[in-house]
Amino acid sequence: MARHRGRRADNDDDLLKVKLSRKTLLEAASLYRYLLPYWFKFTIALVMLGFASLLGLVFPAIVGKLVDGTLSVLTNPGAPEQSSWTQNIDVIALGLLGVLALQAVCSFVQTYWFVEVGERSLTDLRRDTYARLIRLPMAFHSQRRVGELASRLAADLSQIQDTLTGIVPHFLRQTAILLGGTVLLFVTSPQLTLVMLLSLPVLILLTFLFGRFIRKNSREAQDRLADSNVIVEETLQGIASVKAYANEGYEEGRYRQGLDLFLTTVLRGAKYRGAFVSFIVFALFGAVVVVLWYGAHLVYDHRRDPNVGISAGELTSFMLYTLFVAAAMGSFAEIYGTIQRSLGATHRVREILREPTEPLPSGSIAQLGTNGDGAMPRLQGSVVFEHVAFTYPSRKEIQVLRDVDLVARPGQRIALVGPSGAGKSTIVSLLLRFYEPESGRVLVDGRDVRDYPLHSFRSQMAIVPQDVLLFGGTILDNIAYGRPGATEEEVIVAARKANAHDFIASFPEGYQTRVGERGVQLSGGQRQRVAIARAILRDPAILVLDEATSSLDSESENLVLQALEGLMQGRTSLIIAHRLSTVRKADCIFVIKDGRTVEEGTHAELLARADGVYRMLSELQFEAPAGVWLDS
Repeated sequence: MARHRGRRADNDDDLLKVKLSRKTLLEAASLYRYLLPYWFKFTIALVMLGFASLLGLVFPAIVGKLVDGTLSVLTNPGAPEQSSWTQNIDVIALGLLGVLALQAVCSFVQTYWFVEVGERSLTDLRRDTYARLIRLPMAFHSQRRVGELASRLAADLSQIQDTLTGIVPHFLRQTAILLGGTVLLFVTSPQLTLVMLLSLPVLILLTFLFGRFIRKNSREAQDRLADSNVIVEETLQGIASVKAYANEGYEEGRYRQGLDLFLTTVLRGAKYRGAFVSFIVFALFGAVVVVLWYGAHLVYDHRRDPNVGISAGELTSFMLYTLFVAAAMGSFAEIYGTIQRSLGATHRVREILREPTEPLPSGSIAQLGTNGDGAMPRLQGSVVFEHVAFTYPSRKEIQVLRDVDLVARPGQRIALVGPSGAGKSTIVSLLLRFYEPESGRVLVDGRDVRDYPLHSFRSQMAIVPQDVLLFGGTILDNIAYGRPGATEEEVIVAARKANAHDFIASFPEGYQTRVGERGVQLSGGQRQRVAIARAILRDPAILVLDEATSSLDSESENLVLQALEGLMQGRTSLIIAHRLSTVRKADCIFVIKDGRTVEEGTHAELLARADGVYRMLSELQFEAPAGVWLDS
């Protein structure tokens, strides 16, 4: 749980540290290039926004004229202008409705096109960010949590979209209303405008202070709620352990304590908000009272002398403009907070977009030799490790591999055995080029693996892991993942070779059976055979078996071993296993200990060494009680 809190705290620190500055604004503006393909609609939407804002400022002026005309008729019923006013009132009302209708049309166009441009640009940005993510090296992914990266694709990009198509237009609209409304206030009554503006600095300062308290409390409340959600997530993921240890009451208490902390924080924030609302109500309406009081005096002066003061209609227009300006000013605090959050989201997304992707090959395809269609020719399968040393980027203090040497000739079956943490899986990761060695070389067919085009190189390899991950589609989709575009007939042939066709055909929906999240609808042995069928369909030159039978029962293991026997024919195979019985037929066994290859040979040769590591492991394993195996 502390790990979740630490990552979330880092994200909150991003939001707090990323301030409005020239650098951060330029960084945010760089994402506006995604709007360029839709510049025409975006520009028209901006023009429509300007028209709608300006037309909105016409409304108070017309209302003021209506009020003055009405009062003139009521106070002077016999005046000659009464008949003309009666004739024009319908025209003015129709004109007002026309202005409102035009404003509605402009608002519709700008809203629809802003949303369309925003959704299309967000789709482009989301696609590019995802493409970048899956092309980043394993060193990046090993230091990030999946939930964090998914949040960047979902929450952060949505926050950016809200800013692009919501907050920015809102900011422009409110700015136009603020500037235009302020100008019209001065035109209507400079004296009354100065009285109104005198109250603004105090209101703005106190609003800013209250806003800081409320935002801080909101972040704290979100942290408390996230903490309680982490408890739920951990408990439900480990529900079997919770029930096995009868800790339902303990987990309920943890969750109740988390909710109590959240509730305390929320109620404290409610006090802040209550005080803030009370202050706003008193201050704003107090300011309105002061403006009305002074405006009433100006209207009275105008009635005595038309050359001074303002009319009742002008006072009405002034109050409406004041409401427009006040609403615009009040929205800037929210706009500022949203833009600040968006800068934090932009910063995190830009981190991904700036990350270097996996390295490009140093040699060209032409230099490596190609077949007619430009693809890399099929590898023979020779694998050599020469004095390879490696340390994981996230654990610099631990040397995983120190001086690894091994050789696999084309078509050989090579086994890697050794205690847990010896570095067996790391050797496979270096062969797949998930990481690059710190020193030494990894050669395939006599050429450094870094000289091969990465995508083409990996396309000639396949791995069958211990914990098979199936995607949440159909069985057909999961087998075809080994070679996208394969026909259903090719998939069925691969399934037959993997001893998977019979159990697949027994399902009512056959190959269209959905496997569920991570393949939970299938048993371990069934998932393993689907993974083998996937590898058979790929037809790799080099095959990696990472403890592919370690967690299976005897019946499933027998079926899987039969399938693996066929899969390994005619290709170089690297087998990681902790059941030494499964590596007896290997052409060569390499014993890895403390990051080094300490022994190599066949099963019989290694057993013949009286003080050998392999013999010691074999004796420990076969003398152990049933079901106890050497950890990998």
